[in-house]
This record gives sequence, structure tokens and C-alpha cells, in this order.
Amino acid sequence: MTENLKNLSFEEALQELETVVRQLETGKVKLDDAVQAYEKGVALKNLCEEKLKNAKSKIDLLVIDNTSIPTQMEDFDANINE
Repeated sequence: MTENLKNLSFEEALQELETVVRQLETGKVKLDDAVQAYEKGVALKNLCEEKLKNAKSKIDLLVIDNTSIPTQMEDFDANINE
């Protein structure tokens, strides 16, 4: 199951996760199916977190001087609280 999930984009995985959550929230799912759905939901949550982490690590802010040449890279997290 997790092999098939790895090919999903973040948006697809999030949409699938929302579907699983809605399905479980109905309370009309048999126990075995609920356990399978929960396992899928955990795998989807982990995939979404991994994709977000990878995307975040690629986001850097460029500090550009007056010649429009990047002079340094700053970590995205360094500017969040500013």
C-alpha cells in the first residue's frame, strides 16, 4: 500500500487523507475496514509531512544586493518570527 502512496503528490495525498477521515468520522465503517482506513490515514499523514519537510528544506530566501546579484542564502526559518 505505501508503495502506491509514494507516487502521490502532496495535494493528492492530502485529498485522500481527508476522504479517509470523513469515512472514519461517519462511524459506519466495519472494524476491520476502519483499522485499514486508519493505517492508510497514518501513511498518508506521514507522506504529507515528509513532502512538506522536503519542500521547506528547499525554500531559502535570497538576500540580493543593489546589483540584483544574490549575496547570501538565508534559512527560511530564520525569517518566520520577524
